[in-house]
Amino acid sequence: MMKEKNIHLTEKFVRDTLGEDSTGHDWHHIERVRKNALYIAKKEQAGDPFLIEMAALLHDIPDAKLNTSREAGERKLSDFLQEIEIAEEASSSIKTIIDSVSFKGGNNKKVLTVEAKIVQDADRLDAIGAVGIARAFAYGGKKGQPIHDPCLEIRKVMTEDEYRNGKSSSINHFYEKLLKLRELLNTDTAREMAEERHQIMEKYLHQFFIEWNGQA
Repeated sequence: MMKEKNIHLTEKFVRDTLGEDSTGHDWHHIERVRKNALYIAKKEQAGDPFLIEMAALLHDIPDAKLNTSREAGERKLSDFLQEIEIAEEASSSIKTIIDSVSFKGGNNKKVLTVEAKIVQDADRLDAIGAVGIARAFAYGGKKGQPIHDPCLEIRKVMTEDEYRNGKSSSINHFYEKLLKLRELLNTDTAREMAEERHQIMEKYLHQFFIEWNGQA
């Protein structure tokens, strides 16, 4: 079946492209996003499963922070979709979904399709909780950010460029993005899944500052 073949080809492409990533955007992240997206779609009884699975698999391929530029990432995605046998309408839908996923410093306000809502929720769920904490520090370390610097103010409002390139810390990232995600989820299923993950982050930060300040 053509859809199954395309999913298999996409899995291989993504594994080959992101398999050794050390910023928290590796194959294991992709696989968790795919599983969560398909779970949310099933629970919500919404969306096209093929488009959701393909977009979940490919959502980090064009990411500007994983490529030399946004344009280079978009070309990489477009070139792959042209290589496989997929209808133009489906290819266009997958690109639209992927373009809707990123946080972009809170500036991504696009109107979302139901598939985009589901994939966005699945990606954001993997940014919070225990795995989200690990990924935050992996990415911060790779980017050369400090774990914490009390002199760095938490940024309330940022342009996308400031979010990507401005000076911050891994701890500030919790306040600038991660703790905001629970309230930005689209589906009831994702909001339910986010509750414990959000609480884990709050407990972690509470303990972090106790230890940082030498109280325990």
